[in-house]
Amino acid sequence: MLVGTPNLENFADVYEVFSMPYLFTSEEAYHSVMNDVDYMQQIYRSADEAGFQVLTWYNAGTRSFYSKTLIHTPEDLKGLKMRVQQSPASVNMCNAFGAAASPMSFGEVYTAIQQGVIDGAENNELALTNNKHGEVAKYYAYNKHQMVPDVLVGNLRFLEGLSDEEFEIFQEAALVSPEELVEWEKQIEEAKETAANDMGVEFIDVDVQLFKDKVVNVQEDMLAENESIRELYDHIQQINEEYQDGSEETAGTQEGK
Repeated sequence: MLVGTPNLENFADVYEVFSMPYLFTSEEAYHSVMNDVDYMQQIYRSADEAGFQVLTWYNAGTRSFYSKTLIHTPEDLKGLKMRVQQSPASVNMCNAFGAAASPMSFGEVYTAIQQGVIDGAENNELALTNNKHGEVAKYYAYNKHQMVPDVLVGNLRFLEGLSDEEFEIFQEAALVSPEELVEWEKQIEEAKETAANDMGVEFIDVDVQLFKDKVVNVQEDMLAENESIRELYDHIQQINEEYQDGSEETAGTQEGK
């Protein structure tokens, strides 16, 4: 089964870290962490007691807000009812931005926006086209608050019942399958083109730092309340710094030229 990590939070507390706003500073850092198979295997085994095991991850893009009204700054979110995932971290994040978090089933979002029950939602660009949300929400603001992976989970009893040869084949296929990253990027570009040209959606670049500043307390509260995420959080920050340093060095080289 393919699921988003928020669905695993009730089974293994460590998965809550992926709902933290602005956990990753770049997509490059995000992919580097998730593609570190040896390290992530430790995380994946944390749900064994619940009877399943995570086998690999898939890119689910970067989540941003889209709505009926323009969003340029966090102030534009004040008073807006925004659908978020049913995760405490996502709810707290949305409220910290000044909006009113409205957790609900993803299948209800289109009708809820259409009827004015909510003013918008947050997700990747595919929600605009695959789920036709671009028909009822015409503004997509790139505040990029979360990078939440999907993961492939398997029944632990089934996996342990495989022969060594069968399990090796199964695991090898799982590890190769994140090649979907390439296809994902193609789909995102196609979705943006369709949303803009056929649905009239306006994509808005915003000052992301303004949004980051609003959720610093959300990050600190999560670390204080859930000690099991600390080790993975610290590991991710090290990777973030590596990629940030690399970007600064590249920028310095270009300036020198």
